[in-house]
Amino acid sequence: MLIFAACVAIFVYGMVSSMLGTINPGLAAKFHLDNVQMGYLALAQGVGFVIASVSGGALMDRNGKKIGLLLGLGLVAAALFLLSNAPGYTAIIVAMVGLGIGAGIILTGANALGSDVSESKRAAVLNFLNVFVGLGGLATPFVAGNLLSGDAVRVAYAGAIITSATFVLHVLTKMPTPVRAVSGSRSAGSSGVFRRPVLYVLALIIFLYTACEFGIWNWLVKYLISRGIPESSALNILSLGFALGLLLGRVAIAPVLIKIRPLNVVLGAAALMAITTYSVLQVYDLKTAAIAVFCTGLAMAPVFPTTLAVLANIFQQGTATAIGFTITCGFTGLTVSSPIIGWLSGPDPKGLGAGLMVLPIFSVVIVGITVLLLRSKAVPDGSAIGSRTPAGVAAKVG
Repeated sequence: MLIFAACVAIFVYGMVSSMLGTINPGLAAKFHLDNVQMGYLALAQGVGFVIASVSGGALMDRNGKKIGLLLGLGLVAAALFLLSNAPGYTAIIVAMVGLGIGAGIILTGANALGSDVSESKRAAVLNFLNVFVGLGGLATPFVAGNLLSGDAVRVAYAGAIITSATFVLHVLTKMPTPVRAVSGSRSAGSSGVFRRPVLYVLALIIFLYTACEFGIWNWLVKYLISRGIPESSALNILSLGFALGLLLGRVAIAPVLIKIRPLNVVLGAAALMAITTYSVLQVYDLKTAAIAVFCTGLAMAPVFPTTLAVLANIFQQGTATAIGFTITCGFTGLTVSSPIIGWLSGPDPKGLGAGLMVLPIFSVVIVGITVLLLRSKAVPDGSAIGSRTPAGVAAKVG
């Protein structure tokens, strides 16, 4: 029941992840918003994500993951109801901040909950769990494009109803109580995690990755429309291309991570990210765009959950705090990158190609960081941060 609750929660997060990108064209048309203004909406959501993740982890380490998940789900449901009834731009901004706060708490809580399932196979478990990010991300644009005619109000209402049902499920689910740090342990507990440099290196990877992933979620549909692809087709490419690629990539990589060092997986995936995100920016027709976007989803799939698994194996105590801080850095990447994409794109819809060049650039930087981390003595070969390493050893790394 524990893994089921975590999977449903992470599904809601995936649904929220693709929400702005899905309703982006509808909001822009209804309220006459340009790329810069849409960038500020993504910024508002990113600020909410940061607020949530910087405080949510410590909250759950102290009071339990159930409290955090219920808080996050409640905020998402309320924000979606507000978004569906927003009278103007200011109300949309408020709704996006609330949506970010709720989703950020859910992401931290669900991954922390998933890390409790199996220490020996944590990387595989977290990749399986994050399959449901892709499933949620697939569902939103697919339903919007094929059943709800891209209507932003109806999409938001549908999301609010699903989130409310998930809230009820979590009320009824029994979850572990918080693990208290050993008294007198310098490195244990919430505060000790910040004394270890490896935390900041892994957080930088998540910072750059999240900027790339949300660059796709928030801007792909509008970018494809600017290339002459119809809105319904663009929504299906986001759903059956990118989101499905994320889903299948995480299913495929889970058994691989039982045998291969997680950081090697991150390195290979980041290199493929650089190639595939650049290829998306070179497409002009529907078929080529669908293939390129699908391959981008496959390439991105392992990076986020595998890096979190590395983190969770290192930080055996204060896990939610470490994950929360790292996700905070990730959402800072979203907060920074979305306005940059909007500014570089300018008011011309056809300028999005220039703004989205940050995606392959950030991917190349992830490659460099991972290479340095693999060579670092702080991460021994055989990987104290891998899924095969005993927890006691892993706790000493960094």
